Amino acid sequence: MDAYELKFLKSLAKQYPTIAAASTEIINLQAILNLPKSTEHFLTDIHGEYEQFHHVLKNGSGSVRKKIDEEFGNTLSVRDKKSLATLIYYPKEKLELVTQEEDNLEDWYKITLHRLVQITKRVASKYTRSKVRKALPQDFAYIIEELITEKEEIQDKEAYYNGIIQTIIEIGSAPGFIVAMCNLVQRLVIDHLHIVGDIYDRGPGPQVILDTLREYHSVDIQWGNHDIVWMGAAAGSLACIANVIRMSARYGNLDTLEEGYGINLIPLATFAMEHYSETDCSCFAIKYNTDYNTKDLSLDMKMHKAIAVLQFKLEGQIMMRRPEFGMQNRMLLDKIDYEKKTVTVDGVVYPMRDTDFPTVSPEHPYELTTEETEVMERLRQAFERSDKLQKHVRFLFAKGSLYKIYNSNLLYHGCVPMDEDGNFRKVNIFGKEYAGKALYDVLEGYARKAYYSKQDMGEKKKGQDIIWYIWTGPNSPVFGKDKMTTFERYFIEDKATHTETKNSYYRLNDREDILNRILTEFGLDAEHSHIVNGHVPVELKKGQTPIRCNGKLLIIDGGFSKAYQGKTGIAGYTLVANSYGMRLVAHETFETTEAAIKNESDIFSDSINVESYAHRRRVADTDVGTEIKERIRQLKELLQAYHEGLIIEKDR
Repeated sequence: MDAYELKFLKSLAKQYPTIAAASTEIINLQAILNLPKSTEHFLTDIHGEYEQFHHVLKNGSGSVRKKIDEEFGNTLSVRDKKSLATLIYYPKEKLELVTQEEDNLEDWYKITLHRLVQITKRVASKYTRSKVRKALPQDFAYIIEELITEKEEIQDKEAYYNGIIQTIIEIGSAPGFIVAMCNLVQRLVIDHLHIVGDIYDRGPGPQVILDTLREYHSVDIQWGNHDIVWMGAAAGSLACIANVIRMSARYGNLDTLEEGYGINLIPLATFAMEHYSETDCSCFAIKYNTDYNTKDLSLDMKMHKAIAVLQFKLEGQIMMRRPEFGMQNRMLLDKIDYEKKTVTVDGVVYPMRDTDFPTVSPEHPYELTTEETEVMERLRQAFERSDKLQKHVRFLFAKGSLYKIYNSNLLYHGCVPMDEDGNFRKVNIFGKEYAGKALYDVLEGYARKAYYSKQDMGEKKKGQDIIWYIWTGPNSPVFGKDKMTTFERYFIEDKATHTETKNSYYRLNDREDILNRILTEFGLDAEHSHIVNGHVPVELKKGQTPIRCNGKLLIIDGGFSKAYQGKTGIAGYTLVANSYGMRLVAHETFETTEAAIKNESDIFSDSINVESYAHRRRVADTDVGTEIKERIRQLKELLQAYHEGLIIEKDR
């Protein structure tokens, strides 16, 4: 044993100072290895739809109902099962209705508490007592543990448990206890949550979703392009700030910025009223939902146009500053002929719907006016000083990354950029070429510099520009298209110019050799691994399938966003992986939380079996299991050192 190993073991001995302590931990860890693998839940492309997100999170994509069916079988009616499931999803809200409608509340409490104890025992059965204990709500931890733990020494168990439940009811603790039990069931049904990108944009409540995720017990996030642009805005990138505000305006969600994040948009509103009051803003209609206050429509359209023009200017500055991005063809403000009211795109001249840009100088189209500079500076300060936004973005950096390898699954939001032959595309990043996994790594590194770098402002500026490139660049792995045709969609009637050509990855990802190449590139066993992919809605109406190559690739963006549901025909795919296998869940449209509670209506979910394991997976078969095995090896070496006298036990 060399000096380094001995030093490490002496450090380990501080935690396990005796042979008995080390031996006990080995036995404990070995037992954990033989437990069933815990359940993972995969969601993606939530796009601010917080009500549907919360419902899917609470029901574990049908996992709660599945446990209810397993536990109660035919002993409960379908109606009773629905009622129990709704209570578990929304305990506080459901209790309010029950207390108003139930004639014999004490009997209802007794029946409900017994059922909750049963279902809690089932969902807790795959965990160690220690892990369950850590998950217990503090106020009721002791009582819940008593109720869900078998006590062999008690002769009349039924009387013992009935006595506890009767006391809970008599002292008025039943409502709080029921809420605690329901939350515990939700907590134990899903052990780990994966968010495969795009929490932000389109829907009204991304900040509500982030608040929920920050409190979730175990989660990781793979950044989507709509997340990265908000992260860039929080890091102070003016181009990202303009994009975030423009999209919020376009979808009638400026309240997300103003009320959700406390970002002051008055400077932009004042600027828009002053400079765009007499300007045609018809191209900048608002795609609002039923919650939108139409009294703001005229002002929002002016703000929408003002920030769009600012975006095109700021993006043009980046394209000139970073020629290596290869995006000069996206500089279109200087291609406008104001007399003919046309614009030249890729060598073709098109008539424009609108050329009324009071702040654009034809001679210097990408220069900001003095007033525009002042507006953007005030907006930058507002984004950087928003405490809530900064908390959310720090969380995204702490829990997130561009890709994740977890239990033989490769998770990423968009694509691995490829050429037409299926080779990883080489991308120039500040004078050096990167491809495949290396491209992901270098882009993520610069994204972190954009936010965290304080000393080297040159590197910080590079990072800010890279974050914008990740959002919209032609070789960005989370965007995955040749261009973002925002300008054309606003100003050119010809829909041919609106086309955004997907990266070759999307044409080739039904080939097993291509998927094997990707898995190998990221260090995974191509024969026994999967890719979990979001970003591109699966158009069920057109016969598209989310499962490729016999389950090697799973595309789980099915349209959480209401903006996509007419196109996809469903309201989202999610994925559940447990000890028995993997199943894909297709969800129908979610009505409202209120309807789900009142009518006890769940989202109808069609479950598709992706893979069934020949043998039930154990913790030993997971990444956590690998870590535990390594810990056991270290502890056995510590035991050997104790036995050989290399390390002396501490006195008891």
